[in-house]
Amino acid sequence: MKNIILIIAPCLIVFNICQAEEKPFHLFILSGQSNMQGMKPEAGFVPEAEKLFSGNEVGYIKIAKGGRPIRLWVEEWNSIAEKHKLSPRIESTIFYQPILDQYAKVIAKHPKITSVTFCWMQGERDAKENLSAAYSEAMKQLISNLRRDLKQPNMYFVIGRLSDHLKESHKSWTAVRKSQVTVSEDDPLGAWVDCDDLNNKTGENGKNHDDLHYTKEGYSLLGKRYARQAKLLIDGKKPSLNGRPE
Repeated sequence: MKNIILIIAPCLIVFNICQAEEKPFHLFILSGQSNMQGMKPEAGFVPEAEKLFSGNEVGYIKIAKGGRPIRLWVEEWNSIAEKHKLSPRIESTIFYQPILDQYAKVIAKHPKITSVTFCWMQGERDAKENLSAAYSEAMKQLISNLRRDLKQPNMYFVIGRLSDHLKESHKSWTAVRKSQVTVSEDDPLGAWVDCDDLNNKTGENGKNHDDLHYTKEGYSLLGKRYARQAKLLIDGKKPSLNGRPE
């Protein structure tokens, strides 16, 4: 009888230790301008992420404000702008430090974080101000800065590509769209999501148009696409090439 107890006891101890271990924790950083601000995570993103990462914990940080250009996130904007013969920034990078501050709070509770994914929905302001020449470099710099300052060199990212609100005739809008796809496809830890079908609205005159902002259903689908692309990246799989993961 004593021999049986000695064999079983170590198994029980190992089991209890495993049960006490923290679940894998996946953090998402949601940031950008109005279409990120308008996306309610609980309506699409959170339910989809919790389903995809079943058995894991999922959390998010959201720092977003409508009508803001990328230069408010990128400290190096002035040198980037000068290189592309654009005007220097007047404003400070007021949206970058809050990301670091909120991240520090998360890390205090989850020191063994499993993955970090940066979800970006921005670019409308830069396109309208004809700043597309610097957008690719600014986007790469932002991603690089976050990986460095969060101490997450393998941080994933998913970029929401500008919608078709302004058509191909708007050169700067088109250039930003292309930049967002190129930046994501050039990085093995990056992906992008398509937003062309999220903004289809019917006006008071009964005519359909591609609005600047998305529909309620569009925002929900945007969140789901972020979660789906992120899951593919984290699993080491190729993200959807058309930006519409199923």
